[in-house]
Amino acid sequence: MNQTRQTNASHTFLAAHAIKQLREERGLTQRALAESLGVTDKAVSKWESGRGLPDISLVEPLAQRLGISVAELLAGDIRANANRAGNMLKGVFYVCPICGNVVHALGEGSFSCCGSTMFPQEAEEPDADHAFSIERIEDDWYVTLDHPMTKDHYISFVAYATMDGICFKKLYPEQSVQPRFHITGRGRIYLYCNQHGLFTSLTPRK
Repeated sequence: MNQTRQTNASHTFLAAHAIKQLREERGLTQRALAESLGVTDKAVSKWESGRGLPDISLVEPLAQRLGISVAELLAGDIRANANRAGNMLKGVFYVCPICGNVVHALGEGSFSCCGSTMFPQEAEEPDADHAFSIERIEDDWYVTLDHPMTKDHYISFVAYATMDGICFKKLYPEQSVQPRFHITGRGRIYLYCNQHGLFTSLTPRK
């Protein structure tokens, strides 16, 4: 399986267009960056040209190699976000209409995937069909929703965001919607339906 197919399968979360700028600013070749991450230079070339995205497991080490925080790398607009602490609750979600890849950006950006533009999603309060519950169980938020999980209609991901962090749980057809998140503070739960869009609700007070 090549790097692009691996990326599509894992639905990586990354603003890929910033990689080339950061790599060149640090005097790294594609080969040098690739070797430090354990991938091929062809994979890096695909990331920089928008024909593929890194696996989610590579996001943190990639940010470290490029000398930038994960939040800044996700934001995409490096100059606008340099040396600025990001508030993850103010981020915007962009979703690929073809493969379901998602980008969480702290600033405005232009993202594409599978040859299509990724448009920003406006989060809404849950309607009757997407009214998920958030329950605290020990040190975790337990999110549940009774929702169709078919090939054509399903919950694509659930995310838990606080001011200084965000955690994603990718879901697939035939799975149940029952993700758990370790509690790191009060924040928001986001839930994305592939047919009806993005919904959000505040986590309960501790």
